[in-house]
Amino acid sequence: MANVVVVYHSGYGHTQRLAQSVAEGAGARLLAIDAEGNLPAGGWEELKAADAIIFGSPTYMGSVSWQFKKFADASSKPWFAQEWKDKIAAGFTNSAGMNGDKQGVLTSLFTLAMQHGMVWVSQGLMPSNTKAAKRDDVNYLVSYSGAIAQSPSDAGADAMSAGDLETGRIFGQRVAEAAARWAR
Repeated sequence: MANVVVVYHSGYGHTQRLAQSVAEGAGARLLAIDAEGNLPAGGWEELKAADAIIFGSPTYMGSVSWQFKKFADASSKPWFAQEWKDKIAAGFTNSAGMNGDKQGVLTSLFTLAMQHGMVWVSQGLMPSNTKAAKRDDVNYLVSYSGAIAQSPSDAGADAMSAGDLETGRIFGQRVAEAAARWAR
């Protein structure tokens, strides 16, 4: 079984809930970036030991949160030592809008992974884009490059779409399977 870590920042709990679904699917350990943009003690060592790292950030103003950006910038030390090179990578995000420029965040996460020489895993799901599709269907928001979710700005994390959370779980499972294959 692959050692997968989900490293994420969540401002209001929605991205954390998606992170939990992704981690459940991947059998992964959660590593939260705190409100000051820092990892807990031992966090950098966990990432160094991981076979796969799944990055998560809310979409704020079309980009990652400043806390996630601080973490990404601080990853220049592992970058210099090439500690994450050839690890599996993937990413996810959440925003209040149906679109909300989530692709900008996924692109930022992808670019971070490419800077580190990582191998990106896509969502791998067909879209739910027919007339019969319902909001709680898997991949209803239709993303190929990573898992995305939408949470109304006036609702708590408990009101998130079951389909978005299931999409995250399936995505985590795919990343873990890819990491296990890659490690062979």
